Amino acid sequence: MPPTIDEDPGRSTARRFGAAVHEAAERAGYDLRPGAGGRAALAKDVGMSASAVGRMLRGDTLPRPSQFEQIAYAVHVELRDLLVRGGVISRDSANSLPLRVRSQAISPEEAADAWGITDPVIRKFLLATISQAITMQHGQREENAG
Repeated sequence: MPPTIDEDPGRSTARRFGAAVHEAAERAGYDLRPGAGGRAALAKDVGMSASAVGRMLRGDTLPRPSQFEQIAYAVHVELRDLLVRGGVISRDSANSLPLRVRSQAISPEEAADAWGITDPVIRKFLLATISQAITMQHGQREENAG
């Protein structure tokens, strides 16, 4: 059974962070029961090995700092909220962090991947719609400029 965040205020940061991710991942729809596939799906979505995700969720280890953002994104929690809830940073220091760290745009294909759109027909429709929206946006800018 996974640890709960509030069970022991003196426990290690790794255990608190693991509990925070576990709770958020379940709320985000990952079935983390043994053999259910949720751990493997989470590992794929955050770019970590399944064994590393298991160690993180058990509270054995913390992920690398470079992985925090992708974990927060995968479990649908703001990065600073996850870091505070997991005991990695204090609430006071969190106030100086931006809500979102991602600073570069993602491609329509990356968006489809992030949303889990894998059906080829739906994916083609989504990408075509995004392409059309981008074209329309550029057209409006040209009209407004001229």
